[in-house]
Amino acid sequence: MKSTVIGFPRIGLHRELKFATESFFKGESGAEQLLEQARKLRIAHWQLQEQSGLDLIPVGDFSLYDNVLDTVLLLGLVPERYKALNLNDLGTYFAMARGYQGQAGDVKALSMKKWFDTNYHYIVPELEDGMQVTLHADNLLSQLEEATGAVKAALRVDLIGPFTFLKLAHCTGTKKAADFSAALADAYAQLLSKLQGKAAWISFDEPALVTDLTPADLSLLHSLYIAILPAKGNLKVLCQTYFGDIRDSYAEVALKLPFDGVGLDFVAGRRSFELIERDPLPKDKVLFAGLVNGRNIWRNRYENTLNTLRRLSSLSSEVVLSSSCSLLHVPLSLSEESKFGAEIKKHFAFACEKLTELNELKTLAAAADPGAVAAFRDNTALFTGERFTPNTQVAQKLAQVSAADFHRTPARVERQKLQKAEFKLPPLPTTTIGSFPQTALVRKERADFKHGRLNQEQYEQALRSHITDCIRLQEDIGLDVLVHGEFERNDMVEYFGEKLDGYLFSQNGWVQSYGTRCVKPPLIWGDIARVRPLSVEWSVFAQSQTKKIVKGMLTGPVTMLNWSFPREDISLKDSTMQLALAIREEVLDLEAHGIRIIQIDEAALREKLPLRQEDWHSEYLDWAIPAFRFVSSGVKSTTQIHTHMCYSEFNNIIKDIDDMDADVITFEASRSDLTVVDALKAAHFETEVGPGVYDIHSPRIPSVEEIVAVLKRILAKLPMEKVWVNPDCGLKTRGNQETEPSLRHLVAAARQVREGL
Repeated sequence: MKSTVIGFPRIGLHRELKFATESFFKGESGAEQLLEQARKLRIAHWQLQEQSGLDLIPVGDFSLYDNVLDTVLLLGLVPERYKALNLNDLGTYFAMARGYQGQAGDVKALSMKKWFDTNYHYIVPELEDGMQVTLHADNLLSQLEEATGAVKAALRVDLIGPFTFLKLAHCTGTKKAADFSAALADAYAQLLSKLQGKAAWISFDEPALVTDLTPADLSLLHSLYIAILPAKGNLKVLCQTYFGDIRDSYAEVALKLPFDGVGLDFVAGRRSFELIERDPLPKDKVLFAGLVNGRNIWRNRYENTLNTLRRLSSLSSEVVLSSSCSLLHVPLSLSEESKFGAEIKKHFAFACEKLTELNELKTLAAAADPGAVAAFRDNTALFTGERFTPNTQVAQKLAQVSAADFHRTPARVERQKLQKAEFKLPPLPTTTIGSFPQTALVRKERADFKHGRLNQEQYEQALRSHITDCIRLQEDIGLDVLVHGEFERNDMVEYFGEKLDGYLFSQNGWVQSYGTRCVKPPLIWGDIARVRPLSVEWSVFAQSQTKKIVKGMLTGPVTMLNWSFPREDISLKDSTMQLALAIREEVLDLEAHGIRIIQIDEAALREKLPLRQEDWHSEYLDWAIPAFRFVSSGVKSTTQIHTHMCYSEFNNIIKDIDDMDADVITFEASRSDLTVVDALKAAHFETEVGPGVYDIHSPRIPSVEEIVAVLKRILAKLPMEKVWVNPDCGLKTRGNQETEPSLRHLVAAARQVREGL
């Protein structure tokens, strides 16, 4: 049996790629330094995978920013507005990713959305009517040459497949995605010809196949590959799927089309085994079995995996053991986690440890008696006994929850009237999403406190100073509802998790979220419980500095779960309700301390929505939406509850979002061209809304005129009394130099539109 992975983390053990790229953005280093750092990381990672015993090593999974954006360049599908800048290739690439504002022009970035049901964000390709597909494979071929010189193991080229690319792309003209299929197939066929003799396999990643497919989708899939695969020659072609099962397309992919291999996810794919048991692969096809979880950090249970492998081997002539998806979604290595004791660390597997698991499983699969092998016995011992002591108080509190605890009274329409009378805000009230720039000074002070160079009193005084300055700045700008800036918070999940029982935190467990943005997801180890206030002190202090309203800022239970590595021994629903109980207690505490507007962010609500619509409610929404209602249902009618969501497709769950029964919700909207506004109108959305009027993930500064135009578009579809004015998301990752003018323009635009009305 051979082993492989679908992709590998690229940021580096110490986020070397992030820092090299940001240095390039700031003009502190040139393209040569960035590209050299990228080359070093690629080679180091290929060699690491070979040394771990991997038989088939991926090439093409590395990216400076995003693999979908790389595919845009590979196919020559650069929109005209970026070509018109006349930048070099790297400049054009980053202009599409981040926007551009300079001597060459002023353009916004391409849209950014969540990669299926993960917290990774991809850049959305745009297909213009006049575009010509042209293959540009030099970069990929160069990486293949690097890999050939760096390792002796067989290579697999990993690329976004043509079907998934078209399904993710946004057509800006009259043409549909299918209108580009023939040209796209020709380019992929050309690529197969260029790769002859340079790799053992080419893997076309087709995660779109695990979603609901129509007959037209299946026809498109067939037409693409029936045109591409004749060009494969001696190169073996793998159709790689992940994040679910391919029940709609299994017959087409596994039985009809002449792929040499099929990759199935046996972790998230609920029906994957059923499909292959019912219709085994033809004898000339290789099964790539995704059995090591690429999205969570718990050790693989060898006994279960080996049992599945035995059954699969009886159904397939050849099985390659694989990760369930790319390891991009987990941290790189446990080697830097010195604070985890051995008794804790032994339960976890980051990307490097998953390579070890693949190698051990491969060895055990070949053993006459796996039970006689120490690796098997050690693994079995991990899953006997209890890892932690259950919290009986949490169980008792949740057992007392009643149906009434999931509903707020009076009805929202009545609450909105009371709140308008209470707050006396102007039409189109202005606010921000929560965080303000985490400057180098803020980060240094946090590091100094963490390492003992600042004591508690000194650090808290520094935070009070930052909060006061932030309040004064917002007053000067003229915002109507203020925030405290969140300078004390390292991350919107980690900060709260550190104050809750049941969480563990890695030192270096960084995972790429988008571009250079890396997050360090906490690990849910045991039962979650609130043992002390989470945010009350800083919210109360901020409110004491101004007569304007300051929002209390919390992270909601579903986002806390979705942006953590969850337990696998209890259900996601049960974990979420533990979190909801803890955050509900904090909400009531904030209200008791005089905080009148409380924002409970559910940025990741859409993230774990099942990829198949038939599962939306039964497997997710039926408990995720009530969990939010439980958090906020205990407050007074005059306490206003806000929430926030970003960078996902919301249009098809708008009614469910309205059922959250918040008073105000802010959406990411500018980078998705305000499409959510149409959905809000069509659904007769009752919640007051703040569709983001400018993109904070880009360094460009929007003009007053630009924001006025956005507001007029919003007000053409939504009633003024329901609209708030705010940026897309929190300002943590931006600098002061662009944040302050952007917010001044936002306030000026809101005032101008108010006067016009």
